[in-house]
Amino acid sequence: MLAALAPLRLGAFRRLALVRFVDELGDWLGEIALAVLVFDRTGSPMATAALFLALQFAPAIATPPLVARLEGLHARVSLTTLNLLQAAVFVALAALSTDFSLIVVIALATVAGSLAVSGRTLTRAAAAAMLGPRGMLREGNALLNIGFTAGAALGPAIAGVVVAGAGTRTALLADAASFAAVGLLIVTARDLPAGRATEGAWTERLRLALRYVRERAQLRRLLAAQSAAFVFFAVVIPIEVVFAKETLGSGDAGYGALLASWGAGMLGGGVVFAALPRTSLRTLLGVSTLAVGFAYLATAASPTLLVACVASSIGGAGNGVQWVGLMTAVQQLAPASYQARVISLLEALAKAMPGVGFLLGGALAAIFNPRVSYAVAGAGVMAVLVTAAVVLSRAGWGAMEAPGFDVATEARLGGSRAAEAPGSALPETPERGTQ
Repeated sequence: MLAALAPLRLGAFRRLALVRFVDELGDWLGEIALAVLVFDRTGSPMATAALFLALQFAPAIATPPLVARLEGLHARVSLTTLNLLQAAVFVALAALSTDFSLIVVIALATVAGSLAVSGRTLTRAAAAAMLGPRGMLREGNALLNIGFTAGAALGPAIAGVVVAGAGTRTALLADAASFAAVGLLIVTARDLPAGRATEGAWTERLRLALRYVRERAQLRRLLAAQSAAFVFFAVVIPIEVVFAKETLGSGDAGYGALLASWGAGMLGGGVVFAALPRTSLRTLLGVSTLAVGFAYLATAASPTLLVACVASSIGGAGNGVQWVGLMTAVQQLAPASYQARVISLLEALAKAMPGVGFLLGGALAAIFNPRVSYAVAGAGVMAVLVTAAVVLSRAGWGAMEAPGFDVATEARLGGSRAAEAPGSALPETPERGTQ
């Protein structure tokens, strides 16, 4: 267990881990405050939907170009700038709480969402640059993930209390203060990595990253499989409230219990990932994805709220392992010079693809009932898991578990033809169960 905490010996990483936790709390505080503000001022579900559309899909479009522009800067400069810009945006949003304009609020929310996802991407890339050469990438990702899941579990509760008790304006100003504090943490941090030397326009660098993913079979197929998984993971999100309140007849408290069970499971899953440093990522990804699919199928058949909550906690645990395992696998498949851009593509997919799931889940619930939405989600996750296992095996991904995997081996497996210096990737040491 002490080995799992080894990255915390690095002062710069400790700050990055704290930043990731505070940012997650801030994201929830801002999102909930904005949702309440927009609905209270407009009374329109469509206006609230437009807000979430801006928060969800704008970052999917804006993050890869923004990261490509910023990756050459020192991490201290890029991360501080992004957080201070977010602070300024939320100050402006707080001002709009008394002089409301829906168009301006949605426009600023679009900017805030894009800055947040770009900052998360560059934080991951900075952590990888520090930990990869030390063989601690997996342990570092596990710690970052625990911070993320803790923030995701606590964030909605804290946001609800602040918004209800102090109002949306105060909540938005508190969010701005959190981003300013994060900026201060970053700008005073020592030993954050310098930006990597970049050549050419950001458009060319982004094009090269896309080509890199396209030409590396393992990475391309992993991202394609996860894109499909994102769709089915998201199918149940818009109908959870209907399932809890109407299908199970458990009311608002039941809906809250269902969400809390998933959040608690996520936090537990993050701890499980950290406690299993020798288990291969391939195994963890398979088992965790299976847990999510099983949880959806079990929820579809749940006769009571208690059974549904137990299933939800299992799914949350799978979710908590699956995301950090996926992130680590993607980082291991990308060389240092492409880290930020490849992570930005993954983050973009994580924002864009759930929208398809939202539409599918809502349509299934409207045509049939919420249980059908859960059943289709579970079956879809299982189908993605089986398909991914086959196509990744054919791409030679399993060979990366063998000691001595290197760029020459990658080339024989049909990987990228992009010119990268040997040893530029960020492998873990073989004894840690690398992929």
